[in-house]
Amino acid sequence: MADEMLYYEDFEEGREFISAERTVSAEEIIAFASEFDPQPMHLDEAAGKASILGGLSGSGWHMSSLAMRLFFDTVISKSAGEGGPGIDFMEWRKPLIAGDTIRLNVKVKSRRPLASRPGIGLVTMEHLLTNQKGEKVMRMQAPAMLRMRQAQTVEACR
Repeated sequence: MADEMLYYEDFEEGREFISAERTVSAEEIIAFASEFDPQPMHLDEAAGKASILGGLSGSGWHMSSLAMRLFFDTVISKSAGEGGPGIDFMEWRKPLIAGDTIRLNVKVKSRRPLASRPGIGLVTMEHLLTNQKGEKVMRMQAPAMLRMRQAQTVEACR
């Protein structure tokens, strides 16, 4: 693509973006939990093993933050983004265990121009975070607002 910046027009339904891998250490799990979610299974290996999670596990909020960072590095930093109005849903499917290597796959589900904001489109994307075994650890769907290359009417975008 000649134009390196991604705009609304580049987010066709079905397009996928795949992040680099990231390995999550016990130290970062404990640091995040100490600050934001100090439950025993996020702070102590023995407590994690004694829980239904099976080991020192990252908080769901930590998983969400890691997914956001991977999304930023893979998509947002390269796009004409204008933020997002919220999250449709988020599921924490499996625990994030210390030493797991994660990867984010983002798939465009739908898009539409915003009648209330000419030149801006709403792109809904599914975010799937997997571990090194290919297991789904987190699934989320959220819309993002993206600028169009040229402001167009809603009718011209359909």
